Amino acid sequence: MLKIPSFSGLRAFEASCRYLSFNQASEELGVTPGAVSRQIQALEHYLGKTLFHRHHKRIELTAVGRQYMAEITLPLEKISAATARLRSETRRDAVSVCAYPTFAIRWLIPRWARLYDRYPDIDVQLITSLNPADFERDDFDISIQVVAEGNNMRGMRIDKLLEIDTYPVCSPALAEKIRTPEDLRTAVLVHESPRPTDWPRWLKEAGIEDIDTNRGLHFESANMALHAAMNGLGVAIGIDALVRDDVAAGRLIKMFDVVRRSGLPFHIVSAARKASRPKLAAVRDWMLEEAGRTT
Repeated sequence: MLKIPSFSGLRAFEASCRYLSFNQASEELGVTPGAVSRQIQALEHYLGKTLFHRHHKRIELTAVGRQYMAEITLPLEKISAATARLRSETRRDAVSVCAYPTFAIRWLIPRWARLYDRYPDIDVQLITSLNPADFERDDFDISIQVVAEGNNMRGMRIDKLLEIDTYPVCSPALAEKIRTPEDLRTAVLVHESPRPTDWPRWLKEAGIEDIDTNRGLHFESANMALHAAMNGLGVAIGIDALVRDDVAAGRLIKMFDVVRRSGLPFHIVSAARKASRPKLAAVRDWMLEEAGRTT
């Protein structure tokens, strides 16, 4: 017999992990913050473990919560992908897009209304995954993924979408205490599991040595790390295209003038045999146009 908790509890937990906020998770799930809190309490009761530390205006994953999130992420992604495949069998005209969760939340979704304003007849299915799409297994139309400059993927069309320029970011209050890169020696560093080398590479670019880049807070996604930085927990590494709106709004502060450019930009990847299909091409061209606005 499978021992699986309520799926509503798992959904509430996964969304709360990404946002580090019951309020924002509730907006995504279309329920009240109280409902999200109750679902997570029920999940914690089922597991017999505390998944979140509750503070006055924020939540924080416990060590058990981080481990549980890491272990259930891949199974949930597989369920999502399998569901998308079945749905696509009855919605043949839909364009399926696979993207990293943080990219989807911070870049795609804020621009989605413009896509539907221009192409109201195009049905888009957005699936998120921490791993690059497997086109043979999942049959996605488009995948947003990091690809090395000049890399040729057999049978694929690859279009460069956005450069990955990285720099430290933190809350306005914390920025007042950190004036130079050297001050990072005493700061809490915030890390994201999908990009473990961002801190050492940026520090090398800045010419800063002898900082233990393993110390600090570790999160399972970039979005969680950035929300931790917004809430004053420490300094995170932000990708310019994904934090620019938060910097402009004053939720995050871009620290210092040192920017490191990655050799692995975001690309639009699609199977060459599908790439010329009108609806797929329209979505791809719209993304490239939006990227032009970002740069």
